[in-house]
Amino acid sequence: MKQRTLGKLLEVSAIGLGCMGLSDFYSSSSSNDAEGIGLIRRAVELGVSLLDTSDIYGPFTNEVLVGRAIQGLRDLVVVATKFGIMRNEKGERLGLNGRPDYVRASCEASLKRLGIEQIDLYYQHRIDPQVPIEDTVGAMADLVKQGKVRHLGLSEASAETIRRAHAVHPIAAIQTEYSLWSRDPEDAILPLCRELGIGFVPYSPLGRGFLAGKFKQIDDLAADDWRRTSPRFQGENFAKNLALVDKIEDLAAEKDCTPSQLALAWLLAQGADIVPIPGTTSIERLAQNVGAAALELDANELAAIEAIAPHGVAAGTRYSEAGLRELNR
Repeated sequence: MKQRTLGKLLEVSAIGLGCMGLSDFYSSSSSNDAEGIGLIRRAVELGVSLLDTSDIYGPFTNEVLVGRAIQGLRDLVVVATKFGIMRNEKGERLGLNGRPDYVRASCEASLKRLGIEQIDLYYQHRIDPQVPIEDTVGAMADLVKQGKVRHLGLSEASAETIRRAHAVHPIAAIQTEYSLWSRDPEDAILPLCRELGIGFVPYSPLGRGFLAGKFKQIDDLAADDWRRTSPRFQGENFAKNLALVDKIEDLAAEKDCTPSQLALAWLLAQGADIVPIPGTTSIERLAQNVGAAALELDANELAAIEAIAPHGVAAGTRYSEAGLRELNR
C-alpha cells in the first residue's frame, strides 16, 4: 500500500478504513463482532493502517470493536477517533459538546474502550457553536502535551474555524464528506488545508455506497438503514443519482475496474494530501477498495469523469435540514 502524510508528520496508508458501518447507522444486522474484527484485521493485512471510528458509533461499541481487532497489531495501525456528538446508550442524539471538561472526559473514555494508551488522531466530530473553538482545541492540545493524543483533527468545520483552530495548535487533518457527488470541499476547505499544510480525509468517498453501484432501488436498503432518510436516496433524487452511477459504471468497465475503484482513484488523483476512508462489511469489497490505491487515471480519463460528475451533480442535499445545520460551522 502506498503511503501518504496527513499534516506534516502523520504517515498513513493511502486508503484507510471507515469502521462506522460495522456497528451502526446502515443496518442493525450489518455485521457481528467476529466478522467486524476479521474485516479490520484483513484490512491491516492488505496494508491499511488508518482506522477511523468515533465514540458515537454504536454508540460506544465501535471503539470497543476496533480495540479488540487491533490487539497485537498496535504498531501497524493509526487509530483515529472522535468526540463532540453526544448520544446516550439507547442511541438517542443529545446534542453537541465542545467544552474542555467534556473533551478530557471523552478522551479518557475512548482510550479505555479502545484499550490503548494514546490516540493517534483525535477529531472534534462536529463544532459546538456554544463553545469558542480556541477553548475546545486548547483542551485537545493539552491532551497532546499529556501524551494521550498524538495529532488533532476537525470534522465538518468551516474554513474560518479551521484557521482559528490551527492558530491554537497544528491541525493534522480535516475530515469532511468528499466524493464524486459531494465536491463542496473544493470551494474553500481544500485550498485552505493546502495553505496551512493540513491533510484531508474524505469520509463517505463512495457516496454512502451509492457510487459503488450497490443500490438500484430503495428496497435494496435494510428497513433500519439510516440512508433511507437521506435526501439523496429518496424519490426522484434516487433515480437521478442512479443515472449518474450508470455512467460511472460505464467508465469503470472501460477501465476494467469497479465503480468503487474508479471513484476512489479519482479522489486520490485530486492531491497527495487526500486519504479517503471507505467503509464496508464485505471482505471482497474491502480488497477492491484497497486495490484502488494502485489504479492510475490519465488526463483523458480524469476529463471523462469530470464531464459526467461535475461539481454539484448530485440530486438532493447530503443531509436533512437538521443535519445540514451542524455542518460548516
